[in-house]
Amino acid sequence: MSQTFDTIVLGGGIGGYTAAIRASQLGKTVAIVERDKLGGTCLHKGCIPSKALLRSAELFALMKESERFGIEAEGVRVDYKKVSERKQAIVEQLYQGVQFLMKKNKITVFQGNGRIIGPSIFSPRSGTVSIEQEDGEILNMVPDKLIIATGSRPRVLPGLETDGIRVLNSDEALRMEELPESVLIVGGGVIGVEWASMLSDFGVQVTIVEFAQRLLPAEDEEVSRELERLLKKRGVTVRTGTSVLTDTVVREPDSVKLSVKRREEQEELQVQKVLVCVGRQANIEDIGLHATDVKVENGFIKVNANMQTAESHIYAVGDCIGGLQLAHAAAHEGIVAAEHGSGQSPHSTPAHQVPRCVYSRPEVASIGYTESQARDQGRKVKTAKLAFQGLGKARVLGETDGFVKVVADEESGDILGVHMIGPQVTDYISEAALASLLQATPWEVGQTIHPHPTLSEILGEAMLAVDGKSISF
Repeated sequence: MSQTFDTIVLGGGIGGYTAAIRASQLGKTVAIVERDKLGGTCLHKGCIPSKALLRSAELFALMKESERFGIEAEGVRVDYKKVSERKQAIVEQLYQGVQFLMKKNKITVFQGNGRIIGPSIFSPRSGTVSIEQEDGEILNMVPDKLIIATGSRPRVLPGLETDGIRVLNSDEALRMEELPESVLIVGGGVIGVEWASMLSDFGVQVTIVEFAQRLLPAEDEEVSRELERLLKKRGVTVRTGTSVLTDTVVREPDSVKLSVKRREEQEELQVQKVLVCVGRQANIEDIGLHATDVKVENGFIKVNANMQTAESHIYAVGDCIGGLQLAHAAAHEGIVAAEHGSGQSPHSTPAHQVPRCVYSRPEVASIGYTESQARDQGRKVKTAKLAFQGLGKARVLGETDGFVKVVADEESGDILGVHMIGPQVTDYISEAALASLLQATPWEVGQTIHPHPTLSEILGEAMLAVDGKSISF
């Protein structure tokens, strides 16, 4: 049995279903093939459930400090079962919303394992998707355009393979039924830092180990150092420039023993659980790429600016192509693929114009180049850095840690990067993203009237401060 569609999307995560919706809006007949649940990692195993847990952890930490606000509260405790139930309820509500969007946009959803097949009786070119359904029936779907959006999964660290009990990855950690007393987090990137912040706020004794010389090595160095300082202030043990000696790992019934090494110094650790957060790898095995001319480099599908693979009618988006591996980036890539596949000329956003967010406490948000990256490009830069402690709204909120840093080109005046660590910065990094898109100068952003008192005021002041014109700092 075979059917034809204008566009078939292999994978129903945020990149996939966004591509499907946009293609449908452009008048195409569209189908999605998904082996699990629509929504993918972001909805079920990443963005949404982890942020729900982070919110509960943040609220618990705030309630324990309520006396700072003149409020006395006693007996505040965490019921982690209810925390998890709330998390799952949010996921389920949003999952229903995604299903509604499929019906609203008349997108056909096929449940099953999809594999790409080469030229056959169904089509003279590769790209037909063979779907193995739960009942064993095989369906063959023939597209005019195919969009691969198969996502990613947590990367495995050889010698520290997860077992779901003592050694976990981020997917498995979301399924924990109770909080451990202590945890070692291997990896100080975005995922590791968010888990460290969350678990620390819940009262877990946290140690984080990062092989690089600093946490969040992709972010501005000053931001990384400030985050490390604040995590340590909250009791998190941070070991940077440190590696795990995987041949020392001993899994016991109630704990894990292992050793870590920094330079020539070796330290033995014993914790209840180990959480491995060392990046993500693409889900591209067993999807039939061998039957196509699609190229794979460093474990990811290679695409051009329009998301096309080496076969012009086959596109790929999201985590399976590597890059930033962010949900909002995947969604944008899905739109680009759908529009280009429909004969339009979409706007493709370069990686440095995509905002990056870390939902730790305090939050981290950035866009563009770091100061060191800009200097490495041979640019003459001018910078400004303003601390939240000088902002009225930050003092009202009782959250004065952190700062906003602007990096600009001394010759052209262009904004090269904006880097923020502090309260709710993930909500107003979008202003900097818009400024980057419109190629605004710091002066132009500074001339924008920012309401008072708000946290966003600090961005306008930091832009003015680049040229020594800040009013309130």
